Amino acid sequence: MKGLEGKMAIVTGGGAGIGRACMERLCEEGVSVTFSDNELDNSRKTEKELLNKGYNVHFVHGDMSDMTFCKKVVDETISKWGKLDFLVNNAFSFVAKGLDATKEDWDRIMNVGPIAYAHMVKFSAPHMKKSGGAIVNISSVSAHIAQPNRWTYNAAKGAVAQLTRCMAMDLAPEIRVNSVSPGWIWTREVEKAADYDRDKWGPIWGKFHLLRRLGTVEEIAAPTAFLLSNEASFISGTDLFVDGGYLAMGSEGLGESTRLAGSN
Repeated sequence: MKGLEGKMAIVTGGGAGIGRACMERLCEEGVSVTFSDNELDNSRKTEKELLNKGYNVHFVHGDMSDMTFCKKVVDETISKWGKLDFLVNNAFSFVAKGLDATKEDWDRIMNVGPIAYAHMVKFSAPHMKKSGGAIVNISSVSAHIAQPNRWTYNAAKGAVAQLTRCMAMDLAPEIRVNSVSPGWIWTREVEKAADYDRDKWGPIWGKFHLLRRLGTVEEIAAPTAFLLSNEASFISGTDLFVDGGYLAMGSEGLGESTRLAGSN
């Protein structure tokens, strides 16, 4: 993709899942990447694996709920690479509760979520404005719909959608800001919910998507890299649905149990 080679980026929550896939895709495009994560051992393993592939990566260990840590990630990036071009805000606490949510639950989901996203942009933007840059916030289809017992997670992701638009306005024209909203993706949380049985649950949950399957982390990484690249030079303030048609589907689903089934 045009405009990625030789650039420097930060990916939060890059030790595993969507974050790691985004980081690895950027490395493949010639980007040097600093990544943060609160899981030390797994992230050290990720760093070693990518370094062994010849990629330029640097790991910073800590928790995104700490504003001083957010600044540390940016400071270490500038110290390591000398500049900063891209930011992928990915690290997010998965707290899915409704009426039973405590103040601690709300604090966690917001602090390791939209507030951390805002802090990362606050500290990154001054460096990125020097030469232009781009930001991608990882959101979710949950930002756009109601789901049972998901007040915390859906409200936090909904905040990301509005935050992205406001960031895009205030940082234009030097910095573009967009978001990506994945559908059901085979991440650790989804694997756990499926009792690590993709063969059983893949076809069942696949029916929530027009493409009849769940997505992979690589399928989120590719459009994220696109939005950072010069190929997306006239895209800002946009949320890209990478959801296999999840949000396009009506309440009748794929029509398998209705009179419309024969039209599929």
